[in-house]
Amino acid sequence: MSDTLASWNDGGARSAIIGFVDRITKAGTSDFVPSQERIAVFDNDGTLWCEKPLPIQADFLFRRLAQMVEKDPSLGTRQPWKAVVEKDYVWLGAAIEKHYRGDDSALKMMIGGLLQCYQGVSIEEFETTAGDFLRSAQHPVLKRPYLECTYRPMIELLRYLEANGFTCYIASGGSRDFMRPVTQGLYGIPPERVIGSTVALEYQEDASGGCIVHKPELDIFDDGPAKPVRIWSRIGRRPIFAAGNSNGDIQMLHYCSDPARPSFKLLVNHDDKEREFDYVAGAEESLKLAQQEGWTVASIRTDWRTVFSDTSLQG
Repeated sequence: MSDTLASWNDGGARSAIIGFVDRITKAGTSDFVPSQERIAVFDNDGTLWCEKPLPIQADFLFRRLAQMVEKDPSLGTRQPWKAVVEKDYVWLGAAIEKHYRGDDSALKMMIGGLLQCYQGVSIEEFETTAGDFLRSAQHPVLKRPYLECTYRPMIELLRYLEANGFTCYIASGGSRDFMRPVTQGLYGIPPERVIGSTVALEYQEDASGGCIVHKPELDIFDDGPAKPVRIWSRIGRRPIFAAGNSNGDIQMLHYCSDPARPSFKLLVNHDDKEREFDYVAGAEESLKLAQQEGWTVASIRTDWRTVFSDTSLQG
């Protein structure tokens, strides 16, 4: 094993990644891609950090829902507050999985409650609250700090691509403003290169230069077909490398295809119940397409020597 992608086993996925990068960085060849066009996009939940038993942001928001019930107990009879109070993680998790199967009924109910969590809160206050949570809270099953639930092989991949002239972006269904406080330290990706779901915001005048606050409305849910649109809107280029792990990433993976130049699609497969989790719910279609269309599938069980990162990699 060389130092290149050292946390990856020397197998098909690692070889495919290195082979692709070698091809597109050789000047004078038909596959050469100029550095300004080497754009890579990465999903976050389940691709760069752990998303089970619930996405990390869900834990953050559900704690806020619980606080709301303390102030108004009548909320405890309605979803999603009811599921939070009863610690009904089956209902909460199923809402997300149903979304990936095309049923948004429970997800809309959940989002309706979540949008009320930070109504009227300024973006600066939200950033501080989210950052404090991420730097202090612990994963309920893995018993690791959340910031150590990032995938070491994927962080190595980000740095390997950057060392070869790529500009890397996050394109996630998770909240842009929830991720931004930590992406620079975790992934080396600055806030301006984070694309994600957003709530509606509004500007309010005040004596100190004005502020931007949250409204109880969804602006963009950055998932499925919304991802390519948001990527183009923010970047203005079609990526040549895309990495995801679920049905919600299919369109993003398709979008990095271009018959005029090489492209690479990477799908993370969660199949390691000993070191992480073993699940396919919400990824059934993407796994099927990966097999049909020749995408590279990274098996956590067989392709990763090490799963999780640690604070020594952050900086």
